[in-house]
Amino acid sequence: MNALGLTRFKRLAMPAACAGLLAAALGAAPVQAAELKIGLAAEPTAMDPHYHLFTPNISLANHIYEPLVMKNPDFSMHPGLAESYRAINPTTWEFKLRKNVKFHDGTAFDANDVLFTFCRVPTVPNSPSPFTLYTKAIKEMEAPDPYTVIIKTVEPYPLLPNEISSIGIISDSIIDGEKVHFSESGCKISHKWPSTADFNSGKASIGTGPFKFGQFVKGDRIVLKRNDAYWGKKPTWDQVVMRPITNPGSRVAALLAGDVDFIERPTTQDIPRIKADSRFRIEGAVSTRTVFLVMDQSSDKAPPGVKTADGKNPFKDVRVRKALSMAIDRRAIVDRIMGGFAKPAQQLMSKEFFGTDTSLPVLATNVAEAKKLLAEAGYPDGFEITLATPNDRYINDAQVAQAVAQMFAKVGIKTGVDAMTASSFLSRRAKHDFGIYLFGWGAQTGEMSSPLRGLVATINKTRGWGSSNYGKFSDATLDSTLEKAMETVDDNQRRTLLAQASKRSMELMAVIPLHYEVTPWAMKSSLNYKARADEFTKAEDVTPK
Repeated sequence: MNALGLTRFKRLAMPAACAGLLAAALGAAPVQAAELKIGLAAEPTAMDPHYHLFTPNISLANHIYEPLVMKNPDFSMHPGLAESYRAINPTTWEFKLRKNVKFHDGTAFDANDVLFTFCRVPTVPNSPSPFTLYTKAIKEMEAPDPYTVIIKTVEPYPLLPNEISSIGIISDSIIDGEKVHFSESGCKISHKWPSTADFNSGKASIGTGPFKFGQFVKGDRIVLKRNDAYWGKKPTWDQVVMRPITNPGSRVAALLAGDVDFIERPTTQDIPRIKADSRFRIEGAVSTRTVFLVMDQSSDKAPPGVKTADGKNPFKDVRVRKALSMAIDRRAIVDRIMGGFAKPAQQLMSKEFFGTDTSLPVLATNVAEAKKLLAEAGYPDGFEITLATPNDRYINDAQVAQAVAQMFAKVGIKTGVDAMTASSFLSRRAKHDFGIYLFGWGAQTGEMSSPLRGLVATINKTRGWGSSNYGKFSDATLDSTLEKAMETVDDNQRRTLLAQASKRSMELMAVIPLHYEVTPWAMKSSLNYKARADEFTKAEDVTPK
């Protein structure tokens, strides 16, 4: 077996008893269990399911922890740890919990685990992007019996089931089964809240999911073990080994060499040769992932990495933000850099998803108009910027940033690119080191309110809005429209309001959307996987043909 290993199924043609005798006689190794090796495109930042609202983290957490409501690959919902749920009235939801579900430590799942989980979410320290975005609407939570949870929201909140689908339930055995009482102002328990380090070590990594925690070695591997007591369909694999191989070329090379069985996001340059090799196959789907540019609009002074003749912040002027957008040739990026595995952006989500403005065209390229707007804004000779980007997080992210830099140069904006690993990027972004940067957002709810609330809504810690609004954009009209949408139970009315808010964000160019990723997976031809719009890699859904 090589360093990274192969998926193997060993079948013996003889009866098991004879096989055992023969193996003993020959001194052979015992039969090896089924193992799946996955090459990850981005490393999860923690095993803590509530630490970081980040697709790699949620994707990993879903193997160990389960939410009350689960998402299908197309973002439709189905029961999870709640066997049923319903809205009793516009502000009250009832969740009936599954019985006879066990956590990995053998303790029984019940309503107290749910209360403990939701109480724990706002206590996680140093979260780069907190899950409170999805819990702030909850006013009350109670358990009238061990298998019923009642959730009351401050206002009508139709997206509650969608949003809590990202919150994995943890075991109250971590706090010795202490009874928990939910409080909007903060729950109080006698035990110490579990830390992120407790989850990383495995001490607190106790879920109900199809896999158990095996090992977490940052920068090297994540090992998951099959949960043989799982309440649902048992996974094929006895063990799953996930290795972060953030260099895309190395990731593809690992697949071609047989070191891994399945990889995320093969490079667009390598997809043709993978397809041409009968040993492998590609699956792909348009995702909710939008790649965009964020501009620091927090101060009148030029932010880090931005140099202007007058020392002012050019991004405060909507004409400058629109000029930057007009300088970008999105179709060229999609065709030449993304190899067709993307769609040019019109707004913060692709039109096929709920709440988008279907009338918006692809954002236009117009170099002459961009120069005119810059001159009107007081920058006829442009200015200088450094565009920050991760180089291992999104498909061809650093190459996209380089292309954008060249396009900006054509309108007089001298642009350097500062590319770095995602871990370095996230650390520096938290310190507001960047005046302008490239990043992405995957809408976990599968509809427009997710990027609007997370990226461009005015920062509001009470609501949990603006959790990733590092540019500190703010617009009262957009906020008001979004607020109305989030209080509207009727789907058609809510869709209209979200579309209005989306259009407003583009009129003001709150952030600059570039493209929507078409997420590819590559795997051995002996494997099946249904591509997901949420970009999650779920080992239990990888099956032998």
